[in-house]
Amino acid sequence: MNSLRQFYYMRAVVAFAWVALVVLVSNLGAPSVVGYALLLLYPAWDALANLIDAGRNGGLSKNPGQRLNLIVSLVTVVALAIALASKGNAGGLLVFGVWALLSGALQLFVGIQRRKLGGQVFMMISGGQSVLAGVFMAMQAFGDAPTIDKLAPYAAFGGFYFLLAALRLTFRREPALKAGRLAR
Repeated sequence: MNSLRQFYYMRAVVAFAWVALVVLVSNLGAPSVVGYALLLLYPAWDALANLIDAGRNGGLSKNPGQRLNLIVSLVTVVALAIALASKGNAGGLLVFGVWALLSGALQLFVGIQRRKLGGQVFMMISGGQSVLAGVFMAMQAFGDAPTIDKLAPYAAFGGFYFLLAALRLTFRREPALKAGRLAR
């Protein structure tokens, strides 16, 4: 439980750091290649995070949702690089949206599987919201494609949900402790 809590704190910190970098890069008017690199880092980090989490919980063979999410995120990094190079923001937004949809569905699946551990309601909400955000991003790709800073709220909400899950696990009372206190 302690490692899951620490992992959720780490995921929150990384998400908030990514958001801060995106806002900074966007406000400085950095070249699009810098924004593209940040965009590629997001699913790459998600792949690594799924690998770390699965490794702490019995490995990829015992965690099919995380195994699939790892594969989807790695494929997304490649597809995103191709889309950004060939279609710019619009292509990148479409691929990122499809990835958000798929990874959100997988996060929802993993949250449902882990619901007895506590703190998973936030992961399930985050997964569902990611699915909806992915649909919205994919639809936006066919209009005026926003810049990378428009994706910052997606990552910020993800970080917020990881923080809430970590806090829930931090302040969760164990059933045995509750029973002991009630008996006194």
